[in-house]
Amino acid sequence: MVQRGKPILATMARPFDLPAEGAEASDVIDRLFAARQRVREHHVFGKGMGLAAPQIGIDGAAAVIAPPDADAGPLNPRVINASPETDEQYEGCLSFFDVRDLVPRPLRLEIAPTRLDGQSVVVLNAALARLAGYEIDHLYRHLYTDRMREGVHPIPVEDHRGTGHAWSYR
Repeated sequence: MVQRGKPILATMARPFDLPAEGAEASDVIDRLFAARQRVREHHVFGKGMGLAAPQIGIDGAAAVIAPPDADAGPLNPRVINASPETDEQYEGCLSFFDVRDLVPRPLRLEIAPTRLDGQSVVVLNAALARLAGYEIDHLYRHLYTDRMREGVHPIPVEDHRGTGHAWSYR
């Protein structure tokens, strides 16, 4: 897992030219699912987890989002609309595995991913919006620490007591 400070985490991911690069894009998604599975063998993610291609050293605009009960693998995703309503929850990152941070995020996102079979728009709410927004940020060279409010500081993972519990929403 690529860790903070590595240049690929600060570089905008390269969008896939679809359908021409469909085979390459499919291979990247497969590699993301394999990496996700390796991580899940060592850690339980009660809130779900996501993984972006730059986190495994691949300069491609692909991510997998794995809520506790489903999987999704968008290619070239971009946020096209975000609700002004936000909430602030603790997030962690496989590239910052030793800390957790309070991060505000929109409660609703509309994303436009390109699938291997064409374009679509997806509306995500609450925890899924948080997971997707987080991974899309990775593709556009933003780390979750960029979204933290001024004056908010990371806490060591051992001090975080939300491990294994789903985010709570109103």
